[in-house]
Amino acid sequence: MKEDYYDILGVSKGASAAEIKKAYRKKAIQYHPDKNPGDEKAEEMFKKAAEAYEILSDPDKKAKYDQYGHAAFEGGGFGGGNMNMDDIFSQFGDIFGGAFGGGFSGFGGFGGGQRRVKGSNLRIRVKLTLEEIANGVEKKVKVKRKVQAGGVTYKTCPTCNGAGQVTKITNTILGRMQTAATCSSCGGAGQVIDNRPAGADAQGMITKEETVSIKIPAGVEEGMQLKVSGKGNNAPGNGVPGDLIVAIETVEHETLKREGDNLHYDLYVSFSEAVLGTSKEIDAVGGKVRIKLEPGIQSGKILRLRGKGVSSLNGYGNGDLLVHVNVWTPKELNKEQREFFERMQADENFVPKPEKSDKSFFEKVKDMFS
Repeated sequence: MKEDYYDILGVSKGASAAEIKKAYRKKAIQYHPDKNPGDEKAEEMFKKAAEAYEILSDPDKKAKYDQYGHAAFEGGGFGGGNMNMDDIFSQFGDIFGGAFGGGFSGFGGFGGGQRRVKGSNLRIRVKLTLEEIANGVEKKVKVKRKVQAGGVTYKTCPTCNGAGQVTKITNTILGRMQTAATCSSCGGAGQVIDNRPAGADAQGMITKEETVSIKIPAGVEEGMQLKVSGKGNNAPGNGVPGDLIVAIETVEHETLKREGDNLHYDLYVSFSEAVLGTSKEIDAVGGKVRIKLEPGIQSGKILRLRGKGVSSLNGYGNGDLLVHVNVWTPKELNKEQREFFERMQADENFVPKPEKSDKSFFEKVKDMFS
């Protein structure tokens, strides 16, 4: 079972953003690879702390985690999980200030290695039908991303000597202060282009269309974001590719309405059908289903079909399909029909006689949310 993010950082669920940041900085300094060379356990703790901080430092991701737990980031992840060292250094390097000589001493090659920058992320939107959301789906999308051109070569940046950053020492009243900044010549890559093939841009990149497969878990909702690692733009030189961020959009179903994991269906029946009873075929996400209506069914009755809703994102089974029965009252009657109902006005079978088992509107609403 995956460890709780709050436990990893040693904070409570009510911790403020400042407390979460402080706790992450403390953990990351404790387990930083420069302080623990060759220690695989420390490196793993370093990665866990960064992964926890990535989620808990972002209000939207934190809210999803608080509601769904780790299940919100499965199937490719909605913004977290499986972070590598390049991800950590490129995203959170500034949180350390001067703890390691003005920044991390190495990006991907600890203790003075070349810095490895990360390519930019790409963002797309994917529309899903209710059936796809209910069951999960694998989508194949075409993405135009930047990749290194064939034949391009790079050389060590002469300005920073491959470090990716330049260090400046100044004398102050507090003593000598050392600061580090990203190298302006190479943009932090530690390398500059040496040979640029025809058709490549200034960084030696070309645009290429690629088909990307995206596994989308069941139960996702409008606005959720799925991260496909390494399918963004490549970075020049020895950099690592960015990520593909997939925003989820939903296509409205013609007859079914979603509410969390439950689905709602409005079923209209005639007055005679309500009186005599009938069977009806209705829509469900798995196809058509047939339900039986008992004679004398009342308008407003809610029939619950268990397990016919949407699969839960946290893996707790399926929601239900709630069928709302609406008895359709005819607006126009012929002479014979009108005479019949006029005679029935005094008939005791047509006088409303609600029983204790006939729930009120408010009780029905309460049951829907229970």
